[in-house]
Order: sequence, then C-alpha cells, then structure tokens
Amino acid sequence: MTSLAHITPQTPMGANLVPEGATFRAWAPRAREVHVLGDFNSWKRSSDSQLNPIGGGQWAGFVPAIQEGAAYKFYLDGPGGHGFKRDPYARDLTIQPPFPDCNCIIHDSTLFPWHDQGFVPPAFNELVIYQLHIGTFFIKQGNPGGKFLDVLDKLDYLVALGVNAIQPLPIVEFPTEFSLGYNGTDYFSPESDYGEADPQDLQDYLLRVNRLLVARNHAPYTLAEVTGSANQLRVLVDLCHVYGIAVIFDVVYNHAGGGFDPSSIYFFDQMPEGNNNDSLYFTDQGWAGGLVFAYWNQDVRQFLISNAVQFLQEYHIDGFRYDEVSVIDRYGGWFFCQDLTNTCRFVKPSAIQIAEYWPVNPAVVTNNSSGGAGFDATWHDGLRDSIRTILGQSAAGESAFVDMDRVADHLQASSLRNAWRAVQCAENHDIVKVGEGPRIARLADPSNARSWYARSRSRVVLGLLLTAPGIPMLFMGQEFLEDKQFSDDPRSPNLIFWAGLEGGQKPMVDHLRFTQDLIRLRHYQPALRGESINVFHVHNLNRVMAFHRWLEGVGRDVVVVLSLNEKTYYDYRLGFPHSGRWLEVFNSDVYDNWVNPQVAGNGGTVFASGPGMHGLPASAPIVIPSNSMLVFATDTGD
Repeated sequence: MTSLAHITPQTPMGANLVPEGATFRAWAPRAREVHVLGDFNSWKRSSDSQLNPIGGGQWAGFVPAIQEGAAYKFYLDGPGGHGFKRDPYARDLTIQPPFPDCNCIIHDSTLFPWHDQGFVPPAFNELVIYQLHIGTFFIKQGNPGGKFLDVLDKLDYLVALGVNAIQPLPIVEFPTEFSLGYNGTDYFSPESDYGEADPQDLQDYLLRVNRLLVARNHAPYTLAEVTGSANQLRVLVDLCHVYGIAVIFDVVYNHAGGGFDPSSIYFFDQMPEGNNNDSLYFTDQGWAGGLVFAYWNQDVRQFLISNAVQFLQEYHIDGFRYDEVSVIDRYGGWFFCQDLTNTCRFVKPSAIQIAEYWPVNPAVVTNNSSGGAGFDATWHDGLRDSIRTILGQSAAGESAFVDMDRVADHLQASSLRNAWRAVQCAENHDIVKVGEGPRIARLADPSNARSWYARSRSRVVLGLLLTAPGIPMLFMGQEFLEDKQFSDDPRSPNLIFWAGLEGGQKPMVDHLRFTQDLIRLRHYQPALRGESINVFHVHNLNRVMAFHRWLEGVGRDVVVVLSLNEKTYYDYRLGFPHSGRWLEVFNSDVYDNWVNPQVAGNGGTVFASGPGMHGLPASAPIVIPSNSMLVFATDTGD
C-alpha cells in the first residue's frame, strides 16, 4: 500500500502536491483495488502503488518525491473489469499522448504569478457581457482553431468596445474534434486543443502576452509559467483582469458527455456496463447526447461543487453561467443548486451566478432562505423573443404590422424581484447557430445584411437592448453586423469576418462605433443601469415606442425613443417627465455612413414646454429619424 503520511479527512480529491511528494485521493466505492501509476513508479502496478481504503468509498495515499508536472493515472479493478482511468479531478492533461489516451498532470496552481490583485469586478447591474467561443472567436494564422491565448489578441479591442465581462462557452475537455463545449467529460481539465503546446509557437505567444503585461507596468511571464492549457487559461483570466474585464465561466452541471471513452469518468469504479444507473456519477437519464448527473448522491454533488470552487479559487474567475438549470431541477437537483450557490457565494461573494432555466422561474433567483435556488440572475427570453419578432415584422415592409406592445410588455412586466436579475440578449450561441435563427443583421433584411434597412434596424435592436433594464449580453460579432450564423467548426466558412472590419468595410466600422458609443452611454447614464422604467408611449401603427428610465429618489432622468418606421417624423409630440431643457445625448441616425451628412435629429436639445401628455407632466415636439433610437437626458452623464 501507499503511505498514509499527509492523509487526513481533509485531504483534497485528486492529486495534490505536499512537502516531500503528493497525495492522491479517489472516490470508487465498488472498486476492489485502486492504484496510482506514473513515471514515478514506471507505470507498474504493485503493492506500493495501491491506494488505501479510508472509508466512504474513498481511496487515498501519499507518494514521495513527486514534483510539479509529473504524469499519472489511476488504475482500477472492479466487478466489471479493470483498466486505466483519468482522475476526474485532474487539473491538466498531457498533449502527448493526446486525448483520450492522455495522462493526467500533477499541477500546483499556487505557482502561477497572478497580476490581478487590484481588480474589482463590476457590480452585477453594471455588467455588459460579451459571449464568445474560444475555438472560433479569433484564430491565429496557421492554427487549426482558436486558443485561449488567441483571445488576448483582441483584448485591446474588447476594452475599446466597452464590455466589462467576457463569457466563453464551456472550456473543459471534450471528446470531439471541435465543440460548443457542452459535451465535456473531464471537468477539472481545460480543453487541450485550446492550449498551445508547440515550443516555438508558445514562444511567440509569450512575446505577445508579455507586451500586454508590460504595457500595464506588470512583470512579464516566463515560458514555464505559460506552459500547459491550465496555465494558458489562467493567463487569459489574469490579463483580462489587468485590463479591467471580468471573466464568467459557462459550466454544465446538468449532464456530461456523450462520447465517453474507456478511461473517462463513465463507470469509474469499474462496475459492469449496461445499466447507466451503475455508472457511479450518472443516472440512466439522457440529456443533449450525454447523461444526467446523479444528484441524489452526496459525492456526485460534492464533485460538481468542488469544480466550481476550483474555478473560483484557482482561476480567479468572476462568476458562472450555469447551463440548463431547468434540467438539474427536473431530475431532483434543486437542493444541489442551493448548496452550489451557497458555497460559491461563501467562497467569493462578488462572483455572479447566472442560471439558464426554461421557462423563466422567479424561484431560481430567490434566496435560499426563502426556498429559492439562490442564483443571482437568470437568462430571459421575453425581451429577446419580442425584439426578434418586431425586427422580423418590420422587415416585411413599410405597411406591415409591428407589435411594439409586445416589446413594451417585456420591458416592464418582469416577474423577477429585481430588473437587473434578467440577462437580456438578442443573439446567443443557441439562437444564431447554424440551423437555427438568423443573426440580427440578416433578420433585419433577409435580402441584404448591409442595406440601410439592415443597418438602421440593427441599430434600433442594439439600442433597445442596451437601454433596457437587465444585464445586456452581446454575442461575438454582433457589435459590427456579423451576419453569418455561428458555427463551432473552425474550418467553417461561418467564421467571424474580422477581415471585413480590419479592411475598413464601412457598414461594419460604423456599427462598431455605434456599439462602442452606446455601451459608453450605458456606463455614463446610471438610470440605464437602474431598476425603474415607465413605458409611456406605444404606437403600433406608427412603429414608435418611448420609455422613461430614472434612479429612484435621485432622478438622473433618461427618455429613450425608438422607431421602426421607414419615414422620419418631424413634429412628433411626446410626453416628458418634467419641463425644461433636455439634452439629446444619443441619436443612432448619426452612425449611418458616419458622420451621416443627412442626419435627422433635434440638434442636441429639446425644450419640454408643452402641456402634459402620455401620463407625464410636460411634452415637446421632436424629430424622430426613420428606423432610429434617440436618448434624451437631463445631463451628459458621469
């Protein structure tokens, strides 16, 4: 047997370096023997490689003289057979041999030199999230797919865009050649294809990331510090923080797989295959091609909670988007959700916890003490679907009916206890992937995604999203009129058209400028990040809507006017929250062929001196450009 030195009830799962060696711990309640094998024992089973049963189905042992970077695997003998298994808690996997024949790597995360000590994540209501897919967001020339470090080539771009959080699609090891990431199998190991292993290419990456560090007066990394997928993921998080951007991980705790290989977590303790209820971590219930976790089992629940805690502690992330929590609930995981959110909030109170739950359920964002699941926010489809509906209706022509009332209903009739608890979007990885719905520019004008109709209507949609209550989320490319559906295949013709933006295609450049300025407006006008909204004017025939945003007890009033009419209104009288001068702080029409030489607008100011209207105490005649959004405020912002 291996030694029990350094083994206590608190010994963590998996492999962990300690003075003079490493501890190993595995959960395999029905295994007859569990061995740990590696270069340190020539990969040979013997009595010295066998872990000790320590109760509760746990096996543990100490192996001396093991150092950082050592490769290992477990070897289990059980009722259904015997063979190698990857450690479910492995922090990193080898590139050679490659997945799925890879080995696990002993990794001490405390050795990484973080530079983010001064970073404070945004308050939840101040978030502007940017969802991206590591494998296809940006691909360095010559690479088969995107890498963690490739995202950093667009770090200055993201800062200039104004988003303050990125949300990559899931980043854990998956068994397929490419993936959205929702079929992961090795939950503690970052996807190896997203890491760079070639020494020469890694040296080039090192120069690039160090330029970013030095530009912010930080010490550079060494080559050893950026070696391995796990450390490269840390580099991504670290530099995002240095540049003021939070990182939210998308995690999948409703199922794992499919595509389990013989060395995977599937039937980890070597029970006879045939009944998936005997597979240890899973049930016989399927979801999205994989298997639903066995939430009734405390060790399974702890495995998932430990995964979240590791991401918070060892990767310094700023929150989670939890995939399909509705599936977790459906299969008995409500109490697991409560334990999960409680634990993560204790470990890092500033980390936002966002649920995907369909249909939207207020109990998901209700406190645990009141019986809720305890998530901070939830994805919401009410505004998203209504936005996409009116966009499609407007594309049917000037005389088509546009249901502005539907948007108004979803702007102000939220069942959630705070408006900011709704994560709002018009595009995401599910909605605009190949085979699903069109991207906004294409939905705005199916015949020509660069036409005036597409450009102007797309501005209205984004304007609505970024002035509405809730946490806005953009999908990669949306900010510059990307019109191709999203694919996770890096060989696909549907990759983001960075070349068009960098080549100066004016519709793309102008829309990017519009998005940057609109996000800046949201950051400058606190009422746009607040709770209060009053939709005071909706006219379906005119295709016009207006709403009032303010801070309760403070003011800082903002009026947003939206039109999907194809003609300009030159004397459209609207109510205003009070009389006097109102600044026209934003006009989307300016950005068409920026600076639009034929812009329609109000010259920067209107005076509300007319009688009360639309339930408000004052009114003013305004110019509303065709297919536009206007913002009026009492001041220029913070």
